[in-house]
Amino acid sequence: MSTLLFYGNPVPLNSERHRNLKIAPSKDGFSFATKTNSVPLMGVEFMEAAKEYPVVFASTGGSFVPVALVGLRNEENLFVDAEGKWDARYVPAFARRYPFVLAQGGPEGSLTVCIDETFPGFNADTGEALFEINGEQSARLKEIVAFLNDFHGQAQRTEQFVQRLQQQGLLVELTARARMSDGREMTMAGLFAIDEAKLLQLDDAVALEMFRSGEMALAYSHLVSLSNVQRLVDRLAKLAA
Repeated sequence: MSTLLFYGNPVPLNSERHRNLKIAPSKDGFSFATKTNSVPLMGVEFMEAAKEYPVVFASTGGSFVPVALVGLRNEENLFVDAEGKWDARYVPAFARRYPFVLAQGGPEGSLTVCIDETFPGFNADTGEALFEINGEQSARLKEIVAFLNDFHGQAQRTEQFVQRLQQQGLLVELTARARMSDGREMTMAGLFAIDEAKLLQLDDAVALEMFRSGEMALAYSHLVSLSNVQRLVDRLAKLAA
């Protein structure tokens, strides 16, 4: 899954080109996320996300990415309404960071702050400035950059967790079936989950390491969250009605 999901025209943020740029809340809210049925998650988010969404793993060409399942059909987010409001207590950080993102491409693979220039909240007249008159980052931009750096660090830790799951052979394909109130059955394929039976059979040393690192808590948050599939069915039924 692309790290630039949602971004129409990502470009490096530049203190000269964007010197007068300001950011204001967009009336479109989270409308940019209406055409996806899953949003990438970091491990640190599992416990909160598990209260709202099924947390599963999506295959990405030999690797896996944990995601919050937000819809049952392609290009449908059941949590974003017609006005762009996200109808849940917890919104994944992947969506909250928009329209900013850290992208590799600087000298020696360094990270560069990029923005989506198509974001309607960017303008030269109203909102919070991204740069001071002298070209230095504004206080608001410093907060955004700190959030992006934390996001990047947490994403790396999440990748290590997923690699552990793969190395231990714990991920198995999940065939999720959901029955609608009218009798129709929906099947979701291409998703993966932790095999709890294999998790319980882990070598003691590996299990202890996962426990002490917090990874075991992530694993069980994921397993508990799978019951939220029915909540997606209920949302879809309500929408259909």
